[in-house]
Amino acid sequence: MTREKSQVWRVFCATELPDDVRARLQEHIARLRKEFPDAAASWSRVENIHLTLKFFGNVELKRIPKISAAATRTTEQFSKFEIEVGKTGVFPRSSRAQVLWIGVNDPSGKLSALQESFDAACAAAGFPKDERPYRPHLTIARIRKPEGARRLADAHLNTNFPLVAITLNELIVFRSELSSQGSKYTAISRHQIPDP
Repeated sequence: MTREKSQVWRVFCATELPDDVRARLQEHIARLRKEFPDAAASWSRVENIHLTLKFFGNVELKRIPKISAAATRTTEQFSKFEIEVGKTGVFPRSSRAQVLWIGVNDPSGKLSALQESFDAACAAAGFPKDERPYRPHLTIARIRKPEGARRLADAHLNTNFPLVAITLNELIVFRSELSSQGSKYTAISRHQIPDP
């Protein structure tokens, strides 16, 4: 059983955030945690917050190079572009919030095009396409119990998180390892998006 377990890795593809955006996320999380110390929420570690393009789940080791090849093919079709990070939101709705997130705007439409292109390249390599429409966001917390969730969600939604533009210049294929200390993410391959 152990031998078989080491033959599969949890894999996702994402892009990293610049340090100034992570610092602002950290401030926002710290403010909410201070205001609601008793909220039953799992808060994201700021170094683990990425903009995910596709989550694969468990993938056999021998198939991972196909994901990296799909990322290379995808990034070659694009040049660097800007997206905006900002505004606050929840899933599924404020009265029953389960996830707190910071929004990602795609003014040029290139992020959606990049994600669609990558999804198609992965489908051609034998990975299932995403069934749900792509809704880019940065998860900052998952709420574990409904008690007090409404107040936490409302405070999050009423906090101003001004938009900041960032350049998207790289896709990274990550391995995710779950442990009692939380998730650990390791880059498997990096794929530069060229200059325009």
